[in-house]
Amino acid sequence: MRLALVVATATGIVAVALIAMLFSALPTKDYDLSVDALKDEQSLFTSARVVIKNIGRLPLTDVLVDYGGQKEPMIPLLHPGETMNFSPPEDVQLDRVTVTAEPGIQIVQPYRSPIKLPGMIGS
Repeated sequence: MRLALVVATATGIVAVALIAMLFSALPTKDYDLSVDALKDEQSLFTSARVVIKNIGRLPLTDVLVDYGGQKEPMIPLLHPGETMNFSPPEDVQLDRVTVTAEPGIQIVQPYRSPIKLPGMIGS
């Protein structure tokens, strides 16, 4: 009897945690965009990427990635959950990227650098 109570309690706690995680991952806004700009400076070269994702419930239109002088071709439609990856041109400053989309989204994102750990490749 005692074992059954412990198992039922543990199962209930796990179920509540899973439901909470599921609901926290659902989009809360109609229009929202995630931008991740990464630059990885190595000793001989620098690699960079920009990842955008529609994290809203509705499609975004006229999505434009601007590196500060140079732009990617406009993306006419970005569906909910859709992710796109970009490589900035070599001759742009890797300070920040600006991403705009309709209706009325503008995100200015500075580039982040990954954490370098001793002994890791590229450290």
